[in-house]
Amino acid sequence: MSKKMKAALWYGQKDIRLEEVEVPAVRDGEVKIKVEWCGICGSDLHEYLAGPIFIPQGEEHPLTKKAAPVILGHEFAGEIVEVADGVKDLAVGDKVTLEPIVACGECPQCKEGNYNLCSKLGFHGLAGGGGGLAEYTTFPANMVHKLPKGMSTKEGALIEPLAVAVHSVRKARFLQGETAIVLGAGPIGLSTILALKAAGAKEIIAIELAKTRKDYAIEFGADIVLDPTEVDVLAEVNKLTDNQGVDVAFETTGVQAGLESAVAATGRKGRIVVTSIWEEKIKFDLNDLVLTEKELIGTIAYSQGVFPAVISLIDDGRIDAKRMITKEIKLDQVVDKGFEELISNKNKHIKILVSPEQKD
Repeated sequence: MSKKMKAALWYGQKDIRLEEVEVPAVRDGEVKIKVEWCGICGSDLHEYLAGPIFIPQGEEHPLTKKAAPVILGHEFAGEIVEVADGVKDLAVGDKVTLEPIVACGECPQCKEGNYNLCSKLGFHGLAGGGGGLAEYTTFPANMVHKLPKGMSTKEGALIEPLAVAVHSVRKARFLQGETAIVLGAGPIGLSTILALKAAGAKEIIAIELAKTRKDYAIEFGADIVLDPTEVDVLAEVNKLTDNQGVDVAFETTGVQAGLESAVAATGRKGRIVVTSIWEEKIKFDLNDLVLTEKELIGTIAYSQGVFPAVISLIDDGRIDAKRMITKEIKLDQVVDKGFEELISNKNKHIKILVSPEQKD
């Protein structure tokens, strides 16, 4: 007789349902994970409000062969409860997190370790085939990382968003002693501030409107926070940088004004990294890049070597991941106290963690 488990499935915009589904069976090369904590990501919120973006709907994903409804959740950690034959270096009882990238493994980008650029890219928890907002999930062992002794699975569930930030800092070719501006102090913006602090930034300027997020930005390591409703951001940045602009800007807001400010605040030959996911197209004056030789850099997820780096940064204390947690809820609360809470009170939250554990 098959076993059932509780899971949160995306059916459409504003339509997430908690249902009983089959517990997944381990296939060759996989491990089964009992999920202990899963974060709600900004991407999940985009799917809830404006999806499908990454979620396959109507047509199956080329790799998972699944389409909506799909189990959500790609920021999670837990304990291995089953290991397929032939899997080495992982064992039942190990506390782990995983890189939720679904890639073909065969294209040139995958073979170079840039699996985030696979032409068939998907994400576990978005592309179908399981996810972290469930009691159990299975995934290829080669994308599963064992947590160091003493690292909690709550911290493990925060590695994924921090990996996005660390990857963006790497994509920026950021050097110790450089200056940076971070547009937006939401979860990814704050993660970027943590990553920049760990990378040895000389000065970090954050741009944010919400009072609570301004406070978070300072707490997480920003040297100054500018509110565009209160000051002329560009004028202030020029004062702070002797009219040179910052070396690198990180755009995490996903709105046109954020990108325009990022470009304007960056010095000549500077780099602008776009980490945000965009719900709408924008208009942009490319002369702002052409006439100053600034670089506009896109970044998605993370590539080979980033997760181990983030695990080390948390393990040795250079990044304090736990400070990101603002609320903990149960799986059956995921819509009202998770997604809806993030919509109603998004400025007060950094990361809401969900426990799929069904016991009181």
